Amino acid sequence: MAETSATQHHPLAELGDYIAASITLSSHEMIRGELVLTCARETLVPLLTFLRDDARCLFKLLMDVSGVDYPNRADRLCVVYNLLSLKHNTRIRVKVWTDEETPVPSVVDVFPTACWFERETWDMYGVFFSGNPDLRRILTDYGFDGHPLRKDFPLTGYVEMRYDPEQQRVVYEPVKLTQGFRKFDFLSPWEGAPDLIYNLPGDEKAATPPTADKKAG
Repeated sequence: MAETSATQHHPLAELGDYIAASITLSSHEMIRGELVLTCARETLVPLLTFLRDDARCLFKLLMDVSGVDYPNRADRLCVVYNLLSLKHNTRIRVKVWTDEETPVPSVVDVFPTACWFERETWDMYGVFFSGNPDLRRILTDYGFDGHPLRKDFPLTGYVEMRYDPEQQRVVYEPVKLTQGFRKFDFLSPWEGAPDLIYNLPGDEKAATPPTADKKAG
């Protein structure tokens, strides 16, 4: 499907129709001029293999694998694959959804570069990739608790580290805050707080009566 009638004849929209006719997709759509395919987990490996090998596709390069967290969804984690075809000078995006426990098939056998991309997505979002030969943390420490890019991960983390001169090594301790975080119910301190917006400190002078000097003048 396409956003508007103008995009129906876009080459990428036609490519999306061709792919959807060749392999089962959950959806295919043009979003801001880009073709986005969504598939089920069990279709992921066949789909990426098709996109790599089919003559009309030839997406030989897996540029990136990343995640997005939607905590209010049952399948809260979206894994996004960005591919590039040098032959056709075309990019395409593939999405697959999963929950916190259900694994996503690794695509290392299709794109060997996916190994480190999947490790990063596992580290940051907690998406488990079944079949990845080396699924370890890659950006945080091996003993790190949690997945930092999930929306419900605390800004402070769970532990903090410091160098202990007595033990002569780095030690991990629970986070200790000297002062609690302020919690706002809006995205920034200035949203949803008209009293703050229009009565900032120092603005009291705007409401004060004229001074005696001004009256005398």
